[in-house]
Amino acid sequence: MSGCTSDWAMVLTAVMTMAGGCRGRAGGRSKRTPTMDALLSFIIFLTMLNLSWSLRQKPRLGQINYREEEKRILDSILGRDVYDNRIRPSGRNGTDAATIIIVNLYIRSFAKIDDVKMEYSVQITFRQQWCDDRLSYAGRLNHGDMRAKIQYLTMTDAKKVWMPDTFFRNEKEGRFHNILVPNVYIRIFPDGNVLYSIRVSLTLACPMNLKLYPLDRQKCSLKIASYGWTTDDLEYLWKPKGPVQIVPDLHLPRFTLEKYTSDYCNIKTNTGEYSCLTVDLTFKREFSYYLLTIYVPCCMLVIVSWVSFWLDPNAVPARVSLGVTTLLTMSTQTASINNSLPPVAYTKAIDVWTGVCVTFVFGALLEYALVNYASRSDAQRLAKKKVQKQWEIDHQSFDPLHMEDALPPGHPGHPGQAPGNAANNGGSFAMKPMMRGNGPPPPPPPPGHSSGPPGHGMPPSFMNKLHHCEIHMKPKKNYNFLQAWLNKFPSRAKKIDVISRVTFPAIFAGFNLSYWCYYLTQESKSESM
Repeated sequence: MSGCTSDWAMVLTAVMTMAGGCRGRAGGRSKRTPTMDALLSFIIFLTMLNLSWSLRQKPRLGQINYREEEKRILDSILGRDVYDNRIRPSGRNGTDAATIIIVNLYIRSFAKIDDVKMEYSVQITFRQQWCDDRLSYAGRLNHGDMRAKIQYLTMTDAKKVWMPDTFFRNEKEGRFHNILVPNVYIRIFPDGNVLYSIRVSLTLACPMNLKLYPLDRQKCSLKIASYGWTTDDLEYLWKPKGPVQIVPDLHLPRFTLEKYTSDYCNIKTNTGEYSCLTVDLTFKREFSYYLLTIYVPCCMLVIVSWVSFWLDPNAVPARVSLGVTTLLTMSTQTASINNSLPPVAYTKAIDVWTGVCVTFVFGALLEYALVNYASRSDAQRLAKKKVQKQWEIDHQSFDPLHMEDALPPGHPGHPGQAPGNAANNGGSFAMKPMMRGNGPPPPPPPPGHSSGPPGHGMPPSFMNKLHHCEIHMKPKKNYNFLQAWLNKFPSRAKKIDVISRVTFPAIFAGFNLSYWCYYLTQESKSESM
């Protein structure tokens, strides 16, 4: 700027000299004109304006260009002659001990938790911090206010500095984010500390125990380790304050993140011992979704299958259609549930539920098969009973020798009692049990009695007494409450339906009580583990 000022001073001197010359000539032969004065004034104005702008652009004395200083610092600490990114930094206090890597995570979101593949997807910001004395530049910040202005240097190229060979042990897939620019930065602090931060999306393996599904809790891990450096060279430590951070409005599909813990998981192999960090995430499955989509529909299907117990046994199309439809629907529901789960060798809680529901629906269908068989058997028995009754009426068999005063006086079969005995006994008589058609044949008549058809020669009044005797001499049975209630229904088919109306709901209610008591107890035990 001093050169510029001197140039403009020379121009201004020349202009003033030219003006003085003009005045001298004006005193002689020439005469000064107004045009020359205006031109001279305009030139002087432009000269002064340009000189003022130039003086304004001159920086203040001692002002520092911090961007230029940052460039000089980076060039000085990352030069090829002073820094080799293939060599790991020294340990604490400049010793040859293991390099300490301080790690912390910021969990941004969970994309999915897959039960079939037993994996989960997560997006995180992964941060590592270590000390590299070769990158220290605190001595270059002593002049001015550079220490306050340059708190750290930022880089985006991780290849220029040494990096730990960190990898995720249970990773299946992973990707970096490069929109709009690569989501990564490196900060180098004056004391040589290096902070590396990157945003990545990972798909991690998560072995699951589905015995209590869908009342289960799953514990998934995120494991961080060194791939090639052993614990003698590299050691990972969690950041003392806030090693794992989670976004406040975190939302998971069908799960709730109950808790998370950070721990160490050093592993020994044939090549040595490697430092390892782990984050254990405990997820609780949201049961309300499964209650509305699995348990309630299955209950409704079982109850619908019981409607057939209230239909007429003779309504064959209605009862068969209802039983088959509910059975097929329940089978489809079970297949849909199994398709959303991996094939495992143990029985899950949902398998017990669907299996029992299918059994109840199938039992309702079998119940109608039994009812139909009993209905046909009742019809055949009734027809046979009618034929047998008619045969008994037509082939009544009795023994005249055991009759007392039943025969009228003078009848050949009278036992010889006095004629007045009939009036005294009121016509009462004793009779052997009736001989059924399927029993042994009646004994032959005694000598002196003519054989003929049953009731031959008997008066009509005697036959009526015989029928009354058969009806009133049946033994009287004692029934309990259940038998008395079932005797209200004439057919065995109806009795089976009535019994099923009570037993099926009672057994299903008992199953529900035992099922929920057991699995809710197991769930509470898993929570305390």
